[in-house]
Amino acid sequence: MTEQTKNTEKLTDETERELLSFLVGGQDYSVDIMSVREIRGAAKATPLPRSPDFVLGVINLRGTVLPVMDLSRRLGMDRQAELDRNVIIVVAVGDQTVGLLVDAVSDILSIAEEDMQPPPELRADADRSFVSALTIDDDGRMIRVLDLNAVLPEAGEEAA
Repeated sequence: MTEQTKNTEKLTDETERELLSFLVGGQDYSVDIMSVREIRGAAKATPLPRSPDFVLGVINLRGTVLPVMDLSRRLGMDRQAELDRNVIIVVAVGDQTVGLLVDAVSDILSIAEEDMQPPPELRADADRSFVSALTIDDDGRMIRVLDLNAVLPEAGEEAA
C-alpha cells in the first residue's frame, strides 16, 4: 500500500460520522453516536410540576435522576401511543444528560460528511432549528440529523 493510499483512507475515515438512527412518529431521525450514552427500554417517568409539555418527567437511572423528553412532542408532533418497543436514548451534551423517548431504534449508520446536506430554511421559529443536516441512506430513506443543542431545553425551559 502506498503512502498516498494510506493518507486517502485516513482522510476518508475522518470525514465520516457515525449516527444512531431511530423512528419518531414514523419518521427517520438520527443523532451523533458520540452523544449517546446508552439505550434502554421505556420506563414510567415521574411527572414534575410546571414542566414543559414535552418533558414526561424523571426516571431513576442507577441512582441518578434523569429527565425524559417525549421527542415527538418536542419536535411538534402529536404524542404517539405508547408502544411496547418504545425506547429511551440517553444522550449527553456538555454537562446535560437527558433521556429521549423514541418509537424504536433503527440502525447505526456511517455517513460521509459530503453526503450530508443542510436543511432548507423553512422553520417557523427563526431562533431554533432542530435539524442540522439531512442525508439519504442506502435504502433511499431521508434521515434527519438532530441538533441536540437545539433539542435539549435551555435552562429557562426546564421544570422549576
